[in-house]
Amino acid sequence: MSNQQIHKRLSKEQVIAVLENYLAGEIKAKKARINLGVEKSHFFRIVKEYKNNSKRFDIKHKGNPGNRKISEHSKKKILLELKKEKKLIDNKHIPIKTYNYSALKDLLEEKHQVIVSLPTIINQAKENDFYQEKKIKKIHDREVITNLVGELAQHDSSHHLWSPYMKRKLYLITTIDDYSRLLLYAQLVEAENTWVHIEALKSVFLQYGCPLRYYADQHSIFRYVKDRDKHRPFNVYTKFTDDVNPQWRQVLKACNVTPIYALSPQAKGKIERPYRWLQDRIVRIAAKEHINTLEGLRVVLKELVNKYNTKWVHSTTKEIPIIRFENAIRSKKTLFTNFKMELENETLDDIFCFRIQRMVDSYRKVSVNGFELRVPNGNPKETIELRIAPDRENELMRVRFWQRNVFLGEVLDKIDNLPIVPF
Repeated sequence: MSNQQIHKRLSKEQVIAVLENYLAGEIKAKKARINLGVEKSHFFRIVKEYKNNSKRFDIKHKGNPGNRKISEHSKKKILLELKKEKKLIDNKHIPIKTYNYSALKDLLEEKHQVIVSLPTIINQAKENDFYQEKKIKKIHDREVITNLVGELAQHDSSHHLWSPYMKRKLYLITTIDDYSRLLLYAQLVEAENTWVHIEALKSVFLQYGCPLRYYADQHSIFRYVKDRDKHRPFNVYTKFTDDVNPQWRQVLKACNVTPIYALSPQAKGKIERPYRWLQDRIVRIAAKEHINTLEGLRVVLKELVNKYNTKWVHSTTKEIPIIRFENAIRSKKTLFTNFKMELENETLDDIFCFRIQRMVDSYRKVSVNGFELRVPNGNPKETIELRIAPDRENELMRVRFWQRNVFLGEVLDKIDNLPIVPF
């Protein structure tokens, strides 16, 4: 068949004559294709076009729709957003180093009602010096290693300047289900401490249930490591790795969830990818919309998490996370267990709390960091457990006393009056 386009070889009348002969049954398709000098698929496409509208039939090359010129309005909006992208990349104080054309495509559609293809945006970027060659990345395992939802939950935090209009960095704390890649929890906080991670556990366990295992890094909040943590005030040098149970780990134990730890940053690849997806978009939106408050960033985060969970097709699973998650639940492919309390008088504040062991003195009091608390119904010279839960919204601290799985009573006071543990 000829490599030259049909309109450069034949006239419109010649093509129509061949098509009319074929449609009248006077010649076979093979003969008609030879006369026109086109491949089989091209021939039948021409036949279809002629049959659908013979009066407006044209043999001139129409070109690839994807290569058609975009409107000046669309081009103007693309260049406007590309300039904003470059400004972010040039700002050394925020964690944006590359263009994100996919995020820009979403923004154009949502903010400007400009619908263009990703290649169109990339072509405009190349033509106007807004393009960076992709760097070759180290390859590491991103495959799904679990077969059930709730088999493994991955937990982590990320510290960044999420908006160039804010003076302080914030922590993004997230938890993701390994099998479905569903983000089970995501929240921005001003400071990272044990309590915000306990609150994350509480949110996941109450909404989804308790997973089989929890996967975290080796931060001291999650794990005691000998030599690294030997100088912490509540530990001594003779303690070996995992001889001390951090408060976060004690909550997992109370809920029958097993903690496991990443031995390297590369091992956390599955949760790092959603982090980058969220980080990229949060910073870009915050910069372009001049967001300068924690509350404003949390609104952006909530919208993005919803988009990630319900609309984004994950590159590894090739499924939308919420659909993969719900299908697994319907098929009973789950290891999530319902959260429940088993002891009489037990409350959520007895599970999601700080735990401290103390000896009751002869006056039925205990001392914590020099602060004395009277223990209701406590037996002197016996060890009791204090379960401490802050109520930040009301600036209160609740201390509940337990002895051999029996509830003794509680004390409720202002947080400032009970400086028992740092948050």
